[in-house]
Amino acid sequence: MATRLTKNYSPSDDEPFMNARQREYFRRKLQDWKDELVRATRATVEGLQNENIQQPDEADRAALESEKALELRTRDRHRKLINKIDAALERIEQKEYGYCKETGDPISLKRLEARPIATLGIEAQERHEKHERVTAKR
Repeated sequence: MATRLTKNYSPSDDEPFMNARQREYFRRKLQDWKDELVRATRATVEGLQNENIQQPDEADRAALESEKALELRTRDRHRKLINKIDAALERIEQKEYGYCKETGDPISLKRLEARPIATLGIEAQERHEKHERVTAKR
């Protein structure tokens, strides 16, 4: 049975954490984001396929190739983001979504609203980033 959401529903700390309504809310949010990225990627691919790179002017040709490289990097970022969204959707299906993979504690709803693919709570994320900075300095 599908969970029904009102049009203006927003997860609240006043309800049980990651109940069916919250899971459905985040599932829809993630799916909409993924659909948007897929559409943008398709548009980029179509644009690249239809683009005529045969420019007589070297500066124009260089500018077009630079734009194409930027679009390909953006497409690659979208691909990686789609993989993270798919992983989050899978966590929702497994009822593991919204919990820190390091501590098992709930990730705040505010954090999930801002970054629905989050896998770490704020404190765990800060520790992770601090560790990365220390490791990078070596």
